[in-house]
Amino acid sequence: MNFKEQLKTYQDIINKELAKKCNQNKCPEEQLNKSMEYSLLAGGKRLRPILVIATYKLFKSDYKECMPYAIAIEMVHNFSLIHDDLPGIDNDDFRHGMLTNHKKFNEATAILAGDGLLNNAYMVISQDLKNTSTQKNAESTEKVQNINLKLKVFEEFTKAVDRMIAGEYIDTEVEGKEISPNELEYIHKNKTGALLKLCVRMGAILANASEKDIESLSNYAEKIGLAFQIKDDILSEEGDEKKLGKPVGNDKARKKCTYVSQYGLNGAKQKLQELTNKAIEDIKEYGTKAEFLKELALYIANRNK
Repeated sequence: MNFKEQLKTYQDIINKELAKKCNQNKCPEEQLNKSMEYSLLAGGKRLRPILVIATYKLFKSDYKECMPYAIAIEMVHNFSLIHDDLPGIDNDDFRHGMLTNHKKFNEATAILAGDGLLNNAYMVISQDLKNTSTQKNAESTEKVQNINLKLKVFEEFTKAVDRMIAGEYIDTEVEGKEISPNELEYIHKNKTGALLKLCVRMGAILANASEKDIESLSNYAEKIGLAFQIKDDILSEEGDEKKLGKPVGNDKARKKCTYVSQYGLNGAKQKLQELTNKAIEDIKEYGTKAEFLKELALYIANRNK
């Protein structure tokens, strides 16, 4: 299976699992549930849950063990997108070629839909922890080990969400101001990079990888996290609106400090290439087993949306 086929397979798996988590029941808050479903099932690359699964599969083949955490991280990601699009932050009208949540519903509903997705992520994890603790066919030592690994992942999950929110806050605070390259990197190591790094670490920890493996994969993830943001900044400057599904030039209009405004378009592209090459080098030791992760780094750098 080539990279594009594997990517599509993963996306289909994730989309089916996400659909199972949507509340279709008739209830007074039905409109809120529809708002949450609207954003959760709107599409997107599903990069974060795919990273969880692909990293886990470096060490173990049965990825069902990591699926709840892959689903939870996509819920958190979509919570962040709903809130990111709000008038008080980026004030965007379109995402994935569709109306943003607050434009489709209303601002109050969008805020609460984001809150709901964040809380649902923790519900998914807590249910998995409960299921693990009540496993009937597992040896007691195996059960304890699984719970300990998942508690470690849960701790990292909470910290990464905290860092993402902090990065988003700083990004809004410095809008229209000149900042240093170090400050720009700090914003995006947190705002974008924290969740991407978490995905890789979750997959590795749940597969009981060694500390050395977790460190190597964390280095890879940090670089693709920054690469992802740089590519977003480049696309915001010169992307195709039809392919992006949202307007181009919003960052410049809002006088946001980006990698393009900091380094120039060519400088940003050079930095993107350097980070991508270094990320691939970080996983070279895994050989063909990490071919998908290598191709994923290239996909991030070369995507057009």
